[in-house]
Amino acid sequence: MKRRHLQIFYSGRVQGVGFRYTVKALARGFEVTGFVRNLTDGRVELAANGLEDELEAFQQAVRDSGLGHFIAQEQAAWSDIKNEYRGFEITS
Repeated sequence: MKRRHLQIFYSGRVQGVGFRYTVKALARGFEVTGFVRNLTDGRVELAANGLEDELEAFQQAVRDSGLGHFIAQEQAAWSDIKNEYRGFEITS
């Protein structure tokens, strides 16, 4: 199976509630690399590389986490990998 890139923009009450830290903790349970960060417009961006089924499971884990009720909208886009990441980080 081919490795892919998944970029997700979350909106709602996703800043100031531990969203990024929960996503980073969840990432440890999956074979994914990438980052999560707050955006100035109030959204959170998640970018990750991995096998498609791992990324789908990771995406679902975020939805199913205790933060799922803070997410009003999730905008996801799949693409080929453009950048390689080392580990999974919280960036600014």
